[in-house]
Amino acid sequence: MKSKIYIAIISVFALAMLSACSTEEVQEKKTLRPVVYQEVGYASALEARSFNGTAETDKVINLSFRSGGIITTFNIRLGQVVRKGQLLAQLDNVQSRLALEQAQASLASAESQMNTAKLGYDRIRSLYEKGSASLSDFENAKNSYQTAQSSYASAQRSVDIQKEQVNYGYIYAPENGVIAAVNTEIDENVNPGQVVAVLNAGNQMTISLGMPESVINEVKECKNVGVTFPAIGNKIFEAQVTEVSPAVDRNTATYPVKVTLLAATEEIKSGMAANVKFSFGQLEQEVIVIPAKAVGEDSMGRFVFLIEEKGASEGIIRKQHIQIGDLTARGFQVKSGLKEGQKIATAGLQTLLDGQEVSLK
Repeated sequence: MKSKIYIAIISVFALAMLSACSTEEVQEKKTLRPVVYQEVGYASALEARSFNGTAETDKVINLSFRSGGIITTFNIRLGQVVRKGQLLAQLDNVQSRLALEQAQASLASAESQMNTAKLGYDRIRSLYEKGSASLSDFENAKNSYQTAQSSYASAQRSVDIQKEQVNYGYIYAPENGVIAAVNTEIDENVNPGQVVAVLNAGNQMTISLGMPESVINEVKECKNVGVTFPAIGNKIFEAQVTEVSPAVDRNTATYPVKVTLLAATEEIKSGMAANVKFSFGQLEQEVIVIPAKAVGEDSMGRFVFLIEEKGASEGIIRKQHIQIGDLTARGFQVKSGLKEGQKIATAGLQTLLDGQEVSLK
C-alpha cells in the first residue's frame, strides 16, 4: 500500500515538472511584432521645400536666316567659341542677288530719266523767264522733273531693300558666346526663321523651374535660395530669384520662375538638372509636426499609436486621438494630443492593436 502511495506522489511530481517545463518553452517561444517608430518633435521655424529645374545661360539666342536658300558657308561647330560680328553661315542668295541687280538697273534708268527731266526743266525755265515759253510749258516741265525725282527716290529705296534681302542670307554672331546646338549642315536647304544653331551668349547661369500655386505667392524677386546639382555632388550654390511669372503655364500647370546663380562657375553646364531649395512660411510659434503616414482615422477622429516603453527594446501600443492642423510638406501639424519626446508608430497602422506588445525597431 505504501509503495502505491509513493508511486502516485512521484507521478504527480513528474507531471508538475513537465507542466513547468512546457510553460517555460511557451514563454521562450513568445515573439513580439517589430514596429517602426519616430520621436515626436517641434518643426523648425522655416519650412524648406525643393523643386526641380534646368540650368541654362541667361541669354540663349536661336540663330536663323531671314531668307531661304541653300547653305554655302557654314562655320559653326558644337562647343565653338565665337566673337560678336564673326561670319557663321551664308546662303547662295540667288533670288535675292537677282532682285538686287534688277533694282539697281531700275535705279540707273530712273536716274537717267531724272537727269533728262532736269535738263528739260532748266531749259524751259530759262525760256519762260525770257518770255519765250508759256506758263503751261513751264508747269509741264516742272511736273515731269518732280515725277522723275520721285521715281528715282523710289528706285533707291528698292535697292536698299534688296540689299537688306541679300544680307538676310548671312548669319553673324550677335554676341560673344559658345555654340550650344547645331541643327543643320552645309549644302542644306533651309527656310526663313529655321533655327540652324543655338548660341549661349550670357555670362550668368540661370535655373528655370515651375512652382505650384500653393507657394507661388511666397516667391518674390531677390529672394535668396540654395541650388544643388546631382552631377556635381553635394555642393550648394547661392542663387537669387530674378523672374516670377504672374500667369500659369498651361502645359505644366505651374508658374514659371527663374533663379540666377550669384557666382559663375565652369562646373555648371547648360541643360544640367538642378534642385532649388526654398524656405517658406515663418511660423508664429513652434508646432509639432508628424508624418502623414503615422496618422489614422476612425469613428472618433484622427489618431496615432503611442508607444509606451517597456524595457530597452520593447513597448506597448496605446491608441491616442489627436487634433490635427494644416498639412505641410513634412506632414500634419498637431494642435493637441501629443507632446514632444513621445514615440509614435510610423508604419503598419492597419495591423497594430491597442495594448499590443511590440519590439522597437
